[in-house]
Amino acid sequence: MSRLLNAQTHAWLKGFAVSARHLSFTRAAEELHVTTGAVSQQIKQLEDRLGFKLFRRLPRRLELTEEGKRLAAVVDDAYQAVGLEVSRLRSGVMSGVIRLRSVPSFLNKWLMPRLPRLQARFPDIELHITAEDSNISLRDGDFDLALDLNDGHYPGLVITPLMQERIFPVCSPGLLKGRPPLRRPEDLAWYPLLHDITAWRGSQEYGEWRHYLSAIGAPSINLERGYTFNRNHLTMEAAIAGMGVAIARATLITSELKSGALIAPFRARVDSGKQYGIVHAAGATDDRRVKAVHDWLVEEAGRSSNH
Repeated sequence: MSRLLNAQTHAWLKGFAVSARHLSFTRAAEELHVTTGAVSQQIKQLEDRLGFKLFRRLPRRLELTEEGKRLAAVVDDAYQAVGLEVSRLRSGVMSGVIRLRSVPSFLNKWLMPRLPRLQARFPDIELHITAEDSNISLRDGDFDLALDLNDGHYPGLVITPLMQERIFPVCSPGLLKGRPPLRRPEDLAWYPLLHDITAWRGSQEYGEWRHYLSAIGAPSINLERGYTFNRNHLTMEAAIAGMGVAIARATLITSELKSGALIAPFRARVDSGKQYGIVHAAGATDDRRVKAVHDWLVEEAGRSSNH
């Protein structure tokens, strides 16, 4: 195949593509700035090389053979693709696939509403998005960028911090009906608790509740009860349904608090000790497409913190 499609053949294919478009050697010659005889000779040499006819030479006109039609379609598509890519490169347009991985809750509640802005800015960049729990290793190299919630330490990887996460209890207003008031942490003893068991990498089943109550200096209560879930958004849905009191993340719960679907019975919000960040391999942002998405995420995080 390499002997068949050598440099000379590619030169002839250009003449063929133009001739097929015009169905005229004369008009092809004008476009290519050569003589009609030169174009005719190129086509004959190409036909000899390929072993089949490309045109039927009729009085005053040309017709493509069936083989010529098939080859013309392929060659025309190829030249158009090359031309389009060259135009994109010259104009600075970025295109291609970026593999983005994210913890599901952050993807669902924070990133998804913002993706139309990314699409509008970089319409030719396609994101292939994967949702994975925080407890799935980031060492597998199956991503270009990963959005993760952790303590900021990723040996062998690079992290760009985005925002710290704060946590606090939330519940449905309907949950409080017919129960003792929920004014102090001790009152939680009268309420079922909801737990996200995959809150961050290496977290314990009751880790969020334990961290919150310890941070506010609350008396010891029995935390190891209630429903457990392996997704933050499932825990929040259970809270909205009135199943119990859950620990919410400030970054992800804004709309539910604004709508009144959930309320925060206690004023105290505590730093979780974890942060959202963009994780990637060293050198990944040398690819300007990856850097563009990376910088857009940083910009969006800054926009969030200013609201």
